[in-house]
Amino acid sequence: MGRVMKNILVDQLRQVPLEQQRVEICERKGLGHPDTICDSIMNEVSVSLSHEYMRRFGTVMHHNIDKSLLVAGEVEHRFGGGSVKKPMLLVFGDRATFEVGGEKIPVNEIAITTAKDWFRRNLRFVEPDENIHYQVELKRGSAELTDIFARGGEFLGANDTSAAVGFAPMTQTEATVLETERFMNSKQFKKEFPETGEDIKVMGMRRDRALDLTIALAFVDRFIESENDYFRRKQEVQDRVVEFAKSKVNMDSVNVYINTLDVPGRGMGGIYLTVLGTSADDADCGQVGRGNRVNGIIPLNRPTSSEAAAGKNPTSHVGKIYNLLTYRMATRIYEDVSGLKEAYVWLLSQIGVPVNQPKIAAAQLVLQPGIELKSIQQDVQEVMESELDDGHMKRFITSLITGRTPVA
Repeated sequence: MGRVMKNILVDQLRQVPLEQQRVEICERKGLGHPDTICDSIMNEVSVSLSHEYMRRFGTVMHHNIDKSLLVAGEVEHRFGGGSVKKPMLLVFGDRATFEVGGEKIPVNEIAITTAKDWFRRNLRFVEPDENIHYQVELKRGSAELTDIFARGGEFLGANDTSAAVGFAPMTQTEATVLETERFMNSKQFKKEFPETGEDIKVMGMRRDRALDLTIALAFVDRFIESENDYFRRKQEVQDRVVEFAKSKVNMDSVNVYINTLDVPGRGMGGIYLTVLGTSADDADCGQVGRGNRVNGIIPLNRPTSSEAAAGKNPTSHVGKIYNLLTYRMATRIYEDVSGLKEAYVWLLSQIGVPVNQPKIAAAQLVLQPGIELKSIQQDVQEVMESELDDGHMKRFITSLITGRTPVA
């Protein structure tokens, strides 16, 4: 163990656990949602740049690739397959290091190549050389923030004063919302229902013991022969998703609603079709930070950080480090310490202070009946100290640099 932390607080949170509250709402923006596309690509650009910096200079240089806009294109939908009239536009924004000691880094090329690779791996119907244009607006960082990387030390100073919060465990509703989207975007599901695109948004609402899932699902027009064919296929998908969701929860009822804007008899105006499997081909733009939290969901009943973790520097930006670390710490506390209903962990940084020395690390615990805080307080503190220990922090930051710890 490294330092003994003096700024750890362990407290009891006196509230009804979310699983026992009457109303719960949770959302998941799926793989092909425009916001998720931005988050995923910008984070991979950060990983690619980090790899290049490490390869050349043995360390990660200043960068934050956490600003992006995916501008929707224009398409013409047709039964049996439409066409792209205007490509999407992906804009890369914020800061990077372009030169070290006279050696130039091809930042723009790395960003575009990484984005094209992501599209090829994840969206079956998007041709990244034809369906998307790329605009790189990455600039050099400010002198003071860049200097953080020249100051040395075992851990870099935080480049922002910022807070993050994570929790554990997920409720049945939260887990089902997450797992339903992953199921619908699995290879197995796409083989069974190739007409379903990757743009899937799942909104879950639990009222008492009744769970409703409202799903926006982009159908791909090349597989749809007619309006009747669309509604037939939609019903088949809905039946399969109901079967899956019911297998995941212990509820009195589970209802699934898909594309509730649809109206039979209105032709193209009454059905949700895409050419490329994402609404970004024609309808919706995307932006970093508007999508899922780092645990893969948008949990509206929970406290969450306002920071977008995707694309932020993995060695100095607490918007990434603390966002992911709070969930890791909360999960470990919940799993390793008995007697808990819920665990929430808060971390606050102070700009310039090393990232392994938060201003405060606080755990708020919802206890099981009959458990007293003093009986578990030391165990919780030991978990938190171990996660902030120098060795653990180095390994955790390395996992962020290499992309082994995903930003959901």
